[in-house]
Parts: sequence; C-alpha cells; structure tokens
Amino acid sequence: MQPKSSNDASEHRAMKRMLWSMLRIRIVEETIADRYGDQEMRCPTHLSIGQEAIAVGVCTALRDDDWAVSSHRAHAHYLAKGGSLQAMISEIHGKSAGCSRGKGGSMHLVDLDAGFLGSTAIVANSIPVGVGAALTAQLRGSKRVTAVFFGDAAIEEGVFHEAVNFAVVRNLNVLFVCENNQYSVYSGLKVRQPSARTISSFAAGYGLPVYEEDGNDVVKVNTLASQVLNRIRSDGGPCFIEFATYRWREHCGPHFDNDLDYRSHDEVNAWMDRDPIALAVSSFGCEEGLVARWRQSLQQEVDSAFDLARQQPLPDRAEMSSQVYA
Repeated sequence: MQPKSSNDASEHRAMKRMLWSMLRIRIVEETIADRYGDQEMRCPTHLSIGQEAIAVGVCTALRDDDWAVSSHRAHAHYLAKGGSLQAMISEIHGKSAGCSRGKGGSMHLVDLDAGFLGSTAIVANSIPVGVGAALTAQLRGSKRVTAVFFGDAAIEEGVFHEAVNFAVVRNLNVLFVCENNQYSVYSGLKVRQPSARTISSFAAGYGLPVYEEDGNDVVKVNTLASQVLNRIRSDGGPCFIEFATYRWREHCGPHFDNDLDYRSHDEVNAWMDRDPIALAVSSFGCEEGLVARWRQSLQQEVDSAFDLARQQPLPDRAEMSSQVYA
C-alpha cells in the first residue's frame, strides 16, 4: 500500500473534523430534545437534526473573519461557525450568561467573536441583515463574505427578493444558502409553489450565479461551498446555493411528528436512511470505535454545559430594559 500524500492526509483530517462537528451538533440537539420536558428551557426550539451537513460543510469553507447570519433554526450554524456552546445552552435556559443575556432564547443566538452576527425568529428576517453586513464589508474595502442561511419558506417572503436584488445591484459578497428541507411547518412545496417553478429559478431570475447540491453529503456541500466562495472572493458579487435536505423532527419542538400524516412514513424513512452522519462515516472510512469514543466525550461536554447552565443565575430585573430597542 502506498503511503498517503500530505494532501491526502490533510484532506482526511478535514473530513474527520467535519464528521466530528456534525456529531457534536447532533448530540447537542438530541440532548436538548431529551431534556426539554424538564421545563427548564422555556423558549421554543427548532431543531436541525438531519440537516447538519449543510451547516458544517459551508461553515468549514468560510474563513474565521467571514460573517454568518441565520434564521429560527440556527443551532447548527451557530455551532459550526464556532459559537460558544456554553453561551448557547445558557441562553436556551434564559440565564444571564447566555449569548443574548438570557433575553432571546433559542432563536436569538449571537457570537461576534466567531463571526456569527445573529439569528432571528421571523421567517426571512435575517436575510436583509446579512446583506446589510455585506454592504458594511464592501464600504470598508473588505473581501470578507457574509453567509446567509435560510429555509425554503423564506423565498416566499418579499424581503428575500428585495435583499437578493439589492445584493446583485450592489455587487455584494453574499453567499445565500437555502436549506430546502421540503416543508414550511406542515406545508410541502407542491402546495406552495407551481410545479414548474423551482427555488433556484427564483434566484436565477435576479442574475446571480445559482447552484444546487445534495445537502446531506457533507463532502459535496463543502466542495461546492469552497468553489463558490472562491468565486465570490475573486470575482465579487453574490451567489446562491440550494441544498436539498430534510428535518427529522417536528417544525418546532423536541418530538417526532410522523403521526400527523402531513408527510408519509416512507418519505421520512427514506430521508433518515440518508443520515448525513452515517453517510460521512461510510465515506471517510473512520477507524473502528472512533465515532463511539467521540460520542462519549462529546456527550460529557454537552452534559457539563447543561449542568453549568442550570446553576447560573437568571437575569436581574434591572436589566429588563437594557439592550432592548423599539
């Protein structure tokens, strides 16, 4: 057997790092789901279990000084961009040590040190925020890219179209990342959009480069994201990627909702068979027992974050009006 070249070894390390990151996100969200019934996390929470490959693949391709914004389903993007796990878990518990000082909860995450500018609860609301950040970078003469994560329902909001049009007109360095998980709450695309029109065609109509890829294959996600980011940095201007994926659990909350019959069991099972973590394990050829060891150590890290969050104080009443804008 020929020894691996330095490039091969580096690529293998990068793949393992992406697998580790996906597994970490999965364990964090599974633990949130398992503990949600304890009634100590009193905010709504939108889990992205099954969608981890997009967050990890894209954020791994971003530079440390690049920016990112997200939507209500933001845990994976926040963590993949380097956001503090402890600050996130504390925030979900409403504690003063949380990343939004306990005032925002699961849907309002921010870590400026990691370049994660924030997430917001209203569908499509963070898209113009990300475009505004890209305008700031342009005015400062910076080549940094802003990644804007959103779901398939966001393309049905007017602000999506206004923001994309503005980004094209101003030639801003924005990577629009659409996580098409097929549903807006309980409504599939076929009852929301004409059958002959795709999400990508919406974006293409504004004249920016558009790409589509399998959002459950982290290697494909990372490869395409890296290529597109290189194009943005070299040529300038926005690009759009639509990733096909699927959320395993209910739209909002910790449970599975297959009993509601808005999507078939066959459909759910087919997507779960394409678990992005299982696909990565199969693709990377990890040594025996590695994932089990990672899972054990990651679970300890997550449990410690939960234990510390439970011990932390709630925000003081005197802070109720601070950092709140109207």
